[in-house]
Amino acid sequence: MLNFIYYPVSFILWCWHWVFGKVFGESSGFAWALAVIFLVFTLRAILFKPFVGQVRSMRKMQEFAPEMQKIKKKFPNDKQRQAQEMQKLQSEHGVNPLGGCLPMLVQIPVFIGLFHVLRSFKPGWGEVYFFDKQGVDSFVNAKLFGTNLSTFITMPGDQLAQYGTERLNVILLSVPLMIVASIATHFTARHSVARQNQAALDNPQTAIMNKLTLWIFPLGVLAGGFFFPVAILLYWLSNNAWTLGQQHFVYKRIDSEEEEKKATVVETRQALAPKPGAKPVNPKKPAPGAKPANGAKRMPTAGPSGAPKASTDATNGNANTEIPGLTPGRSTSKKPGSKKRR
Repeated sequence: MLNFIYYPVSFILWCWHWVFGKVFGESSGFAWALAVIFLVFTLRAILFKPFVGQVRSMRKMQEFAPEMQKIKKKFPNDKQRQAQEMQKLQSEHGVNPLGGCLPMLVQIPVFIGLFHVLRSFKPGWGEVYFFDKQGVDSFVNAKLFGTNLSTFITMPGDQLAQYGTERLNVILLSVPLMIVASIATHFTARHSVARQNQAALDNPQTAIMNKLTLWIFPLGVLAGGFFFPVAILLYWLSNNAWTLGQQHFVYKRIDSEEEEKKATVVETRQALAPKPGAKPVNPKKPAPGAKPANGAKRMPTAGPSGAPKASTDATNGNANTEIPGLTPGRSTSKKPGSKKRR
């Protein structure tokens, strides 16, 4: 039923085993261990872009988290209205909550597929998905520090005898992998929680999820190590190591982009702002004391008595007095002692 998962997973594993088998030998435990590790790296590289989208989506959701709290307070008893308003808010900010869960959702079937494929590698079995009988026998006979990659601590003694592996060897290899994988899971979650803002930390649901990822999941890895094959522990350890390094790289990159945007905004505001002590200049009005441009005439202005002053022609320098109602060019001044005509 899940062959659409098993075949791609087994094909990627086969490709990497073929590569490392040329270096260490087909039945080498190091070749198979590296094949499992690079299977993880291949899948995580494919999911790198969705992971970046997940981080950006989470960052946007943190920015308008206070608005979501306001919606909850505004409609405390109407869950349907809360969901509608939150969907509207997410749509306005261009955030898709399902997009942030995509990388995690994709890893679940991959983990199930790898677990099933490795558990299918048993002594005496024939073909297993993309592996022929020779490939299956190669995995069964391969040992890493005296331990077969398909064995686990709680495996029955008769099955361990079929692999030719002693339980002590399985414990000596599995326990360190369990501890390191559990610590890596904790620090991966811790690095992610450290990026959350105060509004997200104050959210009760977020606080519960943080406790699960910080403590319950690492303990789950530690407890599950008793039942997981060595190859699955390698998968879990390499997956968390990749996640921790990827988070550091992506967060640093996004922080750098945001700092550049803020610096650009500040520089733009500084460039548009007037200099200290300078008054804003209106380009439509000439500055005080400036001469009119060539060909322009100075408009008449009113004197102390309300009569217009003489305007000077900028082109010839002639002074003319113009009063409404009189013929242009006629002088209106009176000589001293002149009499008024009747």
